[in-house]
Amino acid sequence: MAETTTHLEIDRKDYSRTRLRQEPLGDLRRGQVRFRIERFALTANNVTYAVVGDMLGYWGFFPTRDGWGRVPAMGWAAVVDSAHPEVRAGARYYGWFPMSQNVDMGVSPTSDGLRDEGEHRAGHAPVYRSYTATDRDPLYQGGADAEDRHALLRGLFLTAFLADDFLGEKGYYGATRLIVLSASSKTAIGLAQRASKRGLAEVVGATSRANVDFLRSLGWYDRVVAYDEIGSIPVDGDAVSVDMAGNGAVLERVHAHFGNGLKYSMAIGMSHHEAARGAPPSVGPTPEMFFAPTQASKRLQEWGAAKYRELMVGALHEFVGASASWLQLERVYGSEAVRGAWSRTLAGQVPPNIGLIPSMWER
Repeated sequence: MAETTTHLEIDRKDYSRTRLRQEPLGDLRRGQVRFRIERFALTANNVTYAVVGDMLGYWGFFPTRDGWGRVPAMGWAAVVDSAHPEVRAGARYYGWFPMSQNVDMGVSPTSDGLRDEGEHRAGHAPVYRSYTATDRDPLYQGGADAEDRHALLRGLFLTAFLADDFLGEKGYYGATRLIVLSASSKTAIGLAQRASKRGLAEVVGATSRANVDFLRSLGWYDRVVAYDEIGSIPVDGDAVSVDMAGNGAVLERVHAHFGNGLKYSMAIGMSHHEAARGAPPSVGPTPEMFFAPTQASKRLQEWGAAKYRELMVGALHEFVGASASWLQLERVYGSEAVRGAWSRTLAGQVPPNIGLIPSMWER
């Protein structure tokens, strides 16, 4: 009987519909490797990848043909078979993988790991096609706990680091106040941690009422308000907003409250995927989508790889270390359980202090 592998697939028109698809594991073509995906992170960000999957190409990472898709996730995998003469079986890598047991990939070696060379990946940013070998990873911290925290936080924190860097380079547009929407998302928490070092008058988090006390306990937000309290934020000084929610009504509330005092409006995520996007805000600046790989490429050119790596390593390790005080890991095993974890994440039922680490393999 042929060996098979299992994939979690999402209906691209209704993210609440899922299926577990089994496929046979065939022979590798020359230049391909087979990864055994050990585990990956599942957060609201993965839901965002589905929501903007057509616009930003996320469905194209691991394409399917019949209206179902494989959402990419950050995690760890080992090469268990190789038809590439320069890639050995047994090496472990960090990068983007489908929510699957295995994935076959045509690759080429790089200085720090592998690059996905599939034709369907040619148009994607290099950072999305890169797989970093554990023994050549400058960001690596050993141990299962640290690996899980990196799966959950590394990619999201790097987005936060680069968003803060982008705003910092602009002097936060002269603003003294930062407003972060969906402030309990892990990217938002990373941004708050970075922005808290900028000397702003206030870093303000807007969140659901259930998350207010949790965010106040972190110490990185100077003020935390529920969404219906946005009108209570002082307007003595200009502000910038960073929208992780993608909720048109909430963003309109911020723009209307600050008016021309809102100097810049950045859009990053869509954690409120079920909310109506609505028309652009009626007052204030037009929101601009932030694309982290663009800022990363800019800084790599300006700073050079060594400085970029040095700054990133220090910042990431600081944030990951601090997460032990507020982020509890929850490991999930088996394809049916992973399917349930997707449903919980989609429904917003995972508290912000819980980090899901699923594996499609049984414990």
